[in-house]
Amino acid sequence: MEQTKIFLNESDIPRQWYNLAADLPTPMLPPLGPDGNPISPDMLAPVFPMNLIEQEVSQDRWIDIPGEILDLLYRWRPAPLRRARYLEKYLDTPARIYFKDESTSPPGSHKPNTAVAQAWYNKQFGIERLTTETGAGQWGSALAFACQLVGLECKVFMVRISFDQKPFRKMMMNTWGANCVASPSNETNAGRKILSEMPDTPGSLGIAISEAIEQAVTDPAGKTRYALGSVLNHVLLHQTIIGLEAKKQMKMVGEKPDIVIGCAGGGSNFAGLSFPFVADKINGDEIKIIPVEPTACPTMTRAPFVYDFGDTACTTPLLAMHSLGHSFVPPPIHAGGLRYHGMAPLICQAIVEGLLEPRAYHQLQSYEAAITWSRTEGFIPAPETSQAIAAVIDEAKKAKEEGKEKVILFCYSGHGLMDLVGYDKYLSGQLTDYELPDEEMNKFLAAIKDLPKAEMRKSGKW
Repeated sequence: MEQTKIFLNESDIPRQWYNLAADLPTPMLPPLGPDGNPISPDMLAPVFPMNLIEQEVSQDRWIDIPGEILDLLYRWRPAPLRRARYLEKYLDTPARIYFKDESTSPPGSHKPNTAVAQAWYNKQFGIERLTTETGAGQWGSALAFACQLVGLECKVFMVRISFDQKPFRKMMMNTWGANCVASPSNETNAGRKILSEMPDTPGSLGIAISEAIEQAVTDPAGKTRYALGSVLNHVLLHQTIIGLEAKKQMKMVGEKPDIVIGCAGGGSNFAGLSFPFVADKINGDEIKIIPVEPTACPTMTRAPFVYDFGDTACTTPLLAMHSLGHSFVPPPIHAGGLRYHGMAPLICQAIVEGLLEPRAYHQLQSYEAAITWSRTEGFIPAPETSQAIAAVIDEAKKAKEEGKEKVILFCYSGHGLMDLVGYDKYLSGQLTDYELPDEEMNKFLAAIKDLPKAEMRKSGKW
């Protein structure tokens, strides 16, 4: 019988991260400051330690992983690659479906791959406290876990709707010693301003980012920095250990993927799996690479490629990315980790280059896919992961219709054991689909019309 689980030895763990910025056909547009000019690395120093800023701006293809970080990663890495045989049988598809199982980490998702790296680099730089935001709670849980490992304090601003929907994530953070509060909060100027204007707001990642950054940069002792779970280059860099492991494992079973899929909110798990394969596509391989998002927050599939702030209070540099507008407040869908107004600039650049084929799914179809997965493979996926599974099922059905043997690889980015309230609402018929209306999207986009433009000329040059 062919293998269902493909494991690497600890000696096979990648010793370097892969940086897609080194191989993109067109250089990325630089982040801009308030004056519209490119920022310098030292301008990020109040927010991030310089060792991470160096990674953020690096054009090196390979960046070494310090041995101390590998020692932290060994708790759950290398992660298994699995074959979804039972789903294949249920769908009666000629496609062979593989998934990189990132649910095996202590917090239950891919997020610790960068959390432990960021915590370690901050500790090396003399930082004592990290602040961050979290949507569904996976990132907050991961950073709480990582800070406990290296000995840092951790403060998490959790988007209010998820704070209310997913109390167990807050309990996980508290167990690892972190302080988690609902955002917007009364602890920051940004939070108080939002609450005065919209006291009943469900919150957003943009608001939570504003609060976390404000607390980091206003520490009078200068011993606090901000940690981000997605979007920025150094975060995606740390996640490429997923795809690098997967390439080794696919090679062990003599397979190469025809299709690579991952859900994408800010882009970290999708990039982590896909970027090593995007490099192969740049070098001539025929691979369909699909980032998947919700129709309620259609950043990649409907939003323009623009310069915009990464947070609601406009404290971040301007980033060239697909954006719904930094004031966008998404509806309270249960895939809380996919409700960000923007997308990782590296992913957006790859979309502009035609290397990726983004796709959006409704909430109900995603939950239907999750139930199908749970009743065939047995694992209960996170609502975010179910978006990727919906695309996997569609591609497997298409392979059957075409009578083609396709190899599908996707990132099983996290389990859904902390998300059972959403499953209960789906199974009891309380959830509905939501597609962002044009007039609503245009309202948020109008607020950024005067920001610098990010346009690509037909010649392929910026």
